[in-house]
Amino acid sequence: MRLQFLKANDESIHFGLLLIRVLIGITFIIHGFPKLTGGVETWTFLGGTMKNIGIDFLPAFWGLLCAVAEFFGGILLILGIFTRVASIALFLTMIIATIFHISNNDPFDVSSHAIEDAIVFLGLFFTGAGVYSLDNKWLKK
Repeated sequence: MRLQFLKANDESIHFGLLLIRVLIGITFIIHGFPKLTGGVETWTFLGGTMKNIGIDFLPAFWGLLCAVAEFFGGILLILGIFTRVASIALFLTMIIATIFHISNNDPFDVSSHAIEDAIVFLGLFFTGAGVYSLDNKWLKK
């Protein structure tokens, strides 16, 4: 006897995409809010990580961009609007976070979180939001 929920179909795939989008969106809103409201000192620290890839100008700008990507990207993922744009912004943010952790010689269990998130965002970039999204509703018109 096969269990129906183990059999992939369009509905279960799209529900899975919704579940991933909403849950990871919530976590990134939670991660991004203190960064967004942290002010220039927080943004400068975050943006300072860009020096690991040779960008050492305007650290507060890059830090604010990171905070915006995390907070508003989380909201966009939950709503399923501009999902691919949000996913690529979050993917790039997680790549920089991964490089930061590796350059600090952090253990793998610390850097793996950013790596795992980057993988999820890359997957969402390729799949899109699924049918349970504003992207799908608006693109049908």
